[in-house]
Amino acid sequence: MATAGHVATSRQLALALFEDANAQDLPLNAAATDIGFARKNVLIRIIDLGVAARRLIDAAYFIVAQEEQPRDLYDVELDYFKWLMRYSSRNNAHLEQVITEAQRALIQATTAPDADGDKPFGSVQLIGRISYQGGRFQFRVPPDLIGIIRGPGKSHWLSLRITSLFTLSYARVMYDHLLPYADDGITDWFDLAELRSWQGTMGAKAQEFKYFKRDWLAPAVEQINEVSDLKISFETRNESGSRKIGRLRFRLERKDLAERVLHTHEQAQALYRTLKQEFGLSSAQLNQIAADRDQYTDERLEQAIERTRFSLKLGNISKSPAGFFMKALKEQWIVSDAERQMVQIQEKLAQTERRELEQNQQVQTRIALRVAAQDIHAQDRMVEELRRGWEAYEAATAKQQDDWRRTYKGTPAGKLTLRRLGIDPGAELSEAMVQKYPDLKDGFSGFVFHKSRSGKGA
Repeated sequence: MATAGHVATSRQLALALFEDANAQDLPLNAAATDIGFARKNVLIRIIDLGVAARRLIDAAYFIVAQEEQPRDLYDVELDYFKWLMRYSSRNNAHLEQVITEAQRALIQATTAPDADGDKPFGSVQLIGRISYQGGRFQFRVPPDLIGIIRGPGKSHWLSLRITSLFTLSYARVMYDHLLPYADDGITDWFDLAELRSWQGTMGAKAQEFKYFKRDWLAPAVEQINEVSDLKISFETRNESGSRKIGRLRFRLERKDLAERVLHTHEQAQALYRTLKQEFGLSSAQLNQIAADRDQYTDERLEQAIERTRFSLKLGNISKSPAGFFMKALKEQWIVSDAERQMVQIQEKLAQTERRELEQNQQVQTRIALRVAAQDIHAQDRMVEELRRGWEAYEAATAKQQDDWRRTYKGTPAGKLTLRRLGIDPGAELSEAMVQKYPDLKDGFSGFVFHKSRSGKGA
């Protein structure tokens, strides 16, 4: 899987995405970057599937892997999906054939025979419903497979750029099966029957090793060594007591790691947003870049992205960031050292101002907290006084209670409370009436508390 050390810059990733999909005859050295996902080892036994259909499955599983949450229906831009599967043809009839082929294919899972000699077997459709309309591409993946794609388990890094370069079906099949062994450097011994089963249907001649080697094995090894990140060779073993070849195993060596910069799914998505959403580049503008990669080098692309972002930060772009980016790219605009220094000074001044503002806000917050604490304390004290006032009332003699009710009724606070509650001032203030109105009870209890505390009667 990709690690922090495998991360590449966003501009490399975006161009790798675009070039893989739009340059039909893209040479390997022109696509210097990579994009992919951690594919589970159990997802390699796919049979009867051509190279274009495999690219479609790879692109779909990449999208499933990089989404934050699993979805019932995956919906992306059609151009983006074609970009990921390096499909540059405008022939939709052919695309529909590829889709149909992918939908018919199965992934198979087998294990060692059990105690009774039965060999468990299972298979599931690789991809479900697919549709495209209005520039959108939608597809479903069986829930069981989504759990495998996104879940834990042994995995290997699958490069979409590398796999898009295969033209031989068996070369791609062999690459898929050998990739999990890349770090070990050597595979197990494989029966010839198993090697043939990787492809699915083969002609009768493939049953003879010399024709299997000539028509399938040797061309596949040659293409893997030519276009992939692996260098492989194989050795044979005869069947016991015979000169007939019955088994093969492969030796594998990874090519220079510097040639295989890896990316995480999140970074792939982030860069696509940069070009398509942040800058708003159109398909025509992306085509211009891909058509002249000799002139628009990685360094120039990086400079143009930096210049565009820098100018956006300064508020100097008021119309089209995409147009600004293309102009910056073509005219080789850069961010000068003087501009960097200017921004650094402005940022320092802004930081100083922010610190002063934060300090003032902290002082105001402390004052507000202190006032709030005082308010809470005062409220708690008032509740306690009301409680103690009512307790004093209940503990008093009947005469004292009558005196307190009569006296409270004649106080300004008592008159105001009675008037606010709509109680006739001339009516007798009974204990039942006091109990009936919470506000009246609170006011009366406070009155009794202060009277009883001062030691005064009525």
